[in-house]
Amino acid sequence: MLALGEELDDAAASRVGESGEGVHNQFVTDRLRNGQVTHSQACGAGRLASVIDLRSDTATHPTEGMRAAMASAEVGDEQLREDPTVNELQRRAAELLGHEAALFLPTATMANQIALKVLTRPGGELIAEERTHVLIYEAGGPAVHSGLVMRGLPGTAGRLTPAQLRDAVATADWLQPTSAVVLENTHRSAGGRVWPLDVFVETVAAARELGLAVHLDGARLLNAAVASGTPAAAYGRLAHTVTLCCSKGLGCPLGAVLAGPAETIERAWHAKFLFGGALRQAGIVAAAALYALDHHVDRLAEDHAHARLLAEACGVDPVGVDTNIVVLDRPDAGAYVAAARVEGVLVSAVGPRTVRLVTHLDVSAADAHRAAEVLARL
Repeated sequence: MLALGEELDDAAASRVGESGEGVHNQFVTDRLRNGQVTHSQACGAGRLASVIDLRSDTATHPTEGMRAAMASAEVGDEQLREDPTVNELQRRAAELLGHEAALFLPTATMANQIALKVLTRPGGELIAEERTHVLIYEAGGPAVHSGLVMRGLPGTAGRLTPAQLRDAVATADWLQPTSAVVLENTHRSAGGRVWPLDVFVETVAAARELGLAVHLDGARLLNAAVASGTPAAAYGRLAHTVTLCCSKGLGCPLGAVLAGPAETIERAWHAKFLFGGALRQAGIVAAAALYALDHHVDRLAEDHAHARLLAEACGVDPVGVDTNIVVLDRPDAGAYVAAARVEGVLVSAVGPRTVRLVTHLDVSAADAHRAAEVLARL
């Protein structure tokens, strides 16, 4: 196989350029099947057939408008709080999420970990739904960074009930009392499911009655807001802290925000230095997030529609597809992923029998229909 980033030889490239679309696609398919090119090469520089990447909504590339906003961003020293673009993003994010203040950070994982650091003390217990991102995709961060004991609880559609919280607190060891709960909306591993607001209100109220700090991992909270018609602030203000990721549905190259009370965010500012997240002229990337808030929020509904289209093609009841994630049950997930890859559609195996599809900014309506045809054949 060619090395990643290496182009096809000129003769092969010219064969692609001279052929019609059908021959073009067949040529690429043959090369993929024979292991002669990678899929990164197949979609590079417009010289080969495009590949539809449904592995994650982190696969997006900045749009031309976003790139222009980044190029023209006014910047300053972010560590001195003198970057005007970062400051404006933080102001808008706090308002969007229903809190007094917000902090710009490189990643949502860092935002989650800083939130837990400032909300808890070492030796306490953290509870969350057992497939929540903070438990299974953050490298044991709550234990490493905050000295927390982690306990996962089984949920329905990624949700915990007030009764589960009460039982968890009642059965916790007195030496490691339950001190915090993380709720995720949308819930990634449950298939992008949205918390109904009334259910979320009840669970958060129970947590607060029990004296638990509540962190909302709202990496895809704007997907939940668009899908449910509920403002993000209606969820966000209920939690002590809330994270929003900019590099998923919003289509930014990087970045996240953490929002909460002003005093909490001031402590998070110091933790940002501790975690190595303090930046310099960060307005260049904060400008991407501001652009996304202006241009990429309402369009999330398109991603949700594309996900329902894929669900129907794959025999999944679209009623259970709340946002932009579709989960398939297949006897051999690895074989299914490989077969889709040969057809130019990239999907993820997230378990022996579980395949995940995620729609996003770079998946057009035409892409969604083409992917649906491919996956329906499989």
